[in-house]
Amino acid sequence: MAQDPKHIVILGAGESGLGAALLVKKQGHGVFVSSLKNISSEVRKKLEIEGIEYEEGQHTPDQILKADLIIKSPGIPDNAPIMKLIRESGIPSEGEIGYAARFVNAPIIAITGSNGKTTTTLLTHHIMKNAGVKAALCGNVGTSLARLLAEGIEAEAYVMEISSFQLDDAPDLRPDIAVITNITEDHLDRYDHKLENYALSKFGITRNQGPEQVLIYNADDPVTGQYLSRVKPKARLIPFSIERPLEEGAWIENEQIIINIKPGGEMKIEELALQGKHNQYNSMAAGLAARLLSIRKEVIRESLADFETIEHRLEPVLEVLGVEFINDSKATNVNSTYYALESMKKPTVWIVGGVDKGNDYSQILDIVKKKVKAIVCLGAENHKIHDAFADHIEFIFDTHSMAEAVRTAHNLASKGDAVLLSPACASFDLFENYEDRGRQFKQQVRQL
Repeated sequence: MAQDPKHIVILGAGESGLGAALLVKKQGHGVFVSSLKNISSEVRKKLEIEGIEYEEGQHTPDQILKADLIIKSPGIPDNAPIMKLIRESGIPSEGEIGYAARFVNAPIIAITGSNGKTTTTLLTHHIMKNAGVKAALCGNVGTSLARLLAEGIEAEAYVMEISSFQLDDAPDLRPDIAVITNITEDHLDRYDHKLENYALSKFGITRNQGPEQVLIYNADDPVTGQYLSRVKPKARLIPFSIERPLEEGAWIENEQIIINIKPGGEMKIEELALQGKHNQYNSMAAGLAARLLSIRKEVIRESLADFETIEHRLEPVLEVLGVEFINDSKATNVNSTYYALESMKKPTVWIVGGVDKGNDYSQILDIVKKKVKAIVCLGAENHKIHDAFADHIEFIFDTHSMAEAVRTAHNLASKGDAVLLSPACASFDLFENYEDRGRQFKQQVRQL
C-alpha cells in the first residue's frame, strides 16, 4: 500500500461503500465513489451533503486509475473487468473491513461460516449488551465498521459478521476472537466451483492470529476439521460439539450445554430461546466467545434463554386455516435448508429455488423424503430440483412469482401442515435480496 495515500477510490455505494467513503474523508484523504449500479437516493444525498464526488451506472477507468488505493465492495468479484484493470495498473486494493479495522482500538470478535454466522453474531452481541458492554454490531449485519468509526461511535468491543468475500479483501485483519461456525458448499460460483478455495477463504479469518488470539470452531464439522489440520492456525483453539464431551470448549451433556474454558470452570445452560440442533451450535459458539470476554455465567444463561428469533431465519409468520407459514428466506444454501427441514415437526410443503450456487441436493434427499409432502419451486431455473426429487416426492410444481408460490403451497397444504420457505438458493433471479424475498413471502401470506 502506498505511504499515506492521498486519493482513494471506493468501488460500490452500498452500506460498506458509503461507510468507507465517510471514513476516508474523516482521515483527510481525497475520495471518489464509483458505482456500476444506480446509487440509492439516501446514499446519494449523504454523499452530496459530505461533498464526496461520485459516479453511478458506470466505472470510468480514467477516474478510478488515478487512485493511490482502491476500496472495493465485497460484491465485486476479482474477475470483474474493472478489477483486472486495477491489478494491471498495480494499484493496491482492499475491502472496507480491511481498511477500517486498522483504526479499531478495541477487541474484535469476528464470526464467519456457511450457516449460522448471523444468528451467532446477534447472539454474541445480545449477551454483551445484556452484560453492560458497549458492543458495536457491524460487518455483514448491522452498520458497516467504517461507518461506525466515521461517525465517531465508540465501542468497547466490535462484534462482526464477516463473509468469505469480505475476508478475501481483508488480508491484515487480526480478530481477538474468531469463530468458524461450519463450512459447507456455498458461493462456489465465486471460487472456481472448488470447495477447497472457499474453505481456505473462510480460514482467512485466522491467518494473522497468534497464540494470544482465539479461534472457536465446530468440532463436528468434517470440512473445518480437514482444513484445521492443513492450515495449522497459530491461535488458541477452542472447539464446540453436540456429538461428544470435550476437555475444553462447549458440548452437550444430559440435554444441557456445558461451557468449560480454563481457567474459569464449568457452567451449564439448561434453556435456549432458539430450538434445533443448528441453534445449539450457534448458542455454544456465542457462549464461548462471551466467556472468553469474562462475561458472567448468569448473564450468558439469561441471554441465551431470552433471545428473540431473527427475521427471515425460521421466522413464524401466520397460521391460516390451520396451516402454519414459516419464513426461512435466509437459507441460501443446501446445508442451511437441511437444518430448517430437520426442525420441522409437521408435514411440510416446501418452497425452494432461486439462483443455484452449485447445489448438491443429494445431501438433503433423506430429510426431504422424511419431512416434505410437496415441493413448490420458485425460480427461473428449477430443473435441478425436479431431477433431485421427482422420483421421491409426488407433487412438484413450478411457480414464477411469490404470490403464485404462496397460493400453490396453501392449496397443497392441509390443516395441521406447515408451509416452509427455505429456498437453498440465492434470490437474485426474482428478488433484490433474501430480505426482499422474505418480506414478499410474509406479505403474500397475510393476503391469503
